[in-house]
Amino acid sequence: MPEVSEFAASVIENVGHVIVGKERSVELVLVAMLCEGHVLIEDVPGVGKTMLARAVAASLGCSFKRLQCTPDLLPNDITGVSVYNQSSASFEFRPGPVFVNILLADEVNRATPRTQSALLEAMGERQVTVDGITYPLQRPFLVLATENPIEYEGTFPLPEAQLDRFMLKLSVGYPDLSQEKVMLRNLQHQHPIESVAQVVDGMRLPELARQIWDVHVDDSVADYIARLVQATRRHPDLMLGASPRGSLALFKGAQALAAIRGRDYVKPDDVKELARPALAHRLILKPESSLRGRSALDVLEEVLQSTGIELGEAQPAA
Repeated sequence: MPEVSEFAASVIENVGHVIVGKERSVELVLVAMLCEGHVLIEDVPGVGKTMLARAVAASLGCSFKRLQCTPDLLPNDITGVSVYNQSSASFEFRPGPVFVNILLADEVNRATPRTQSALLEAMGERQVTVDGITYPLQRPFLVLATENPIEYEGTFPLPEAQLDRFMLKLSVGYPDLSQEKVMLRNLQHQHPIESVAQVVDGMRLPELARQIWDVHVDDSVADYIARLVQATRRHPDLMLGASPRGSLALFKGAQALAAIRGRDYVKPDDVKELARPALAHRLILKPESSLRGRSALDVLEEVLQSTGIELGEAQPAA
């Protein structure tokens, strides 16, 4: 998949001028975009979550809007509202910030459940309904939401239905010593985000997304994905395992990851690498397991270690 690989490499390199040493995070965002999915970033303040979204949008030449979520945010503040026009004696629809290519929903868990639910139709169906009228959204369309894992006062945890709408959940993480030195040098004068230029045509994403369908997935790899997901539903520490949407996210994401890395076939390692961002946020622990200090990621690691794969025919050489 040379077109997809070259497209991704250009974006990753360009974003690297702003976000130092976080190529994997950029790669995962591109995986979601190629699968027409959405991303939830859970991390502490100041690690570059907003900069990541802005740099990706600038690199793609896509429209970008930031939605600062607060408890007083209303659903119409996201989807839009119908306003009465006196001169035409009719109601006119004024689109909300969701009508964009990349929407950054900053601190999404600070919005009330009613407002959070306004994103469900947009994320799942790529459309919004206001006053009984349905409006299609732009393509490509990515919701990149952020939340702070430390502060809980004044927040509303995302319900399972909304968490399941996010294809991937990831963490940017702190830079290491060498990366932080480079970052300080880069920020000595003008912020790099101010000079980030478009390097690819983001409007090609729907076309490239169709190429992902042709990435070969061996029956043994598809079986491995299914058994991983099934194992989460039987695990004694879990109240809720991964949904069928989760298995599809893992399947399609592995295809996209393989294409980004220049292959036209999926390896088991692609599945293992994507299992954590694609499945962990879909697992709900039993209360007693949580009290014992267990986490969904711990359980997923156990499932990955205990679930083997029986390879079919030899994979093509890279």
